[in-house]
Amino acid sequence: MGKRETINIFGDDYPTEDGTCIRDYIHIDDLAQAHLLAMERLLNGLPGGCFNLGNGSGHSVMQLIETARKVTGKTIPFKVVDRRPGDPAVLIGSSEKATKTLGWHPEFPELETIIETAWKWHKNHPNGYGS
Repeated sequence: MGKRETINIFGDDYPTEDGTCIRDYIHIDDLAQAHLLAMERLLNGLPGGCFNLGNGSGHSVMQLIETARKVTGKTIPFKVVDRRPGDPAVLIGSSEKATKTLGWHPEFPELETIIETAWKWHKNHPNGYGS
């Protein structure tokens, strides 16, 4: 927070409820757990693979900003800029293969929890990993 003057929103004319892209956000702990399960599988001599990791639900960029404002109590300035070439309106992953193969499922699927955890870390480490 506070590292940039504004956040760029790449387009607000997508065919979504608020016009911004929808993405499948994932908690860092869930991502790390999936990697540990995949590593354990390899260490046990089982074949590896490629896995999509996500919550299976999406939130718009605007929902992300509004939730971050709510969690942090901060004003988060943004500006809408041109779309980036190739950005799809909606991008939500299916973690079905990771669930079946690794036994993985997200423990923290709620957007508010994801942002609360990130905000707590940033408050405790205002200069990133060096602090």
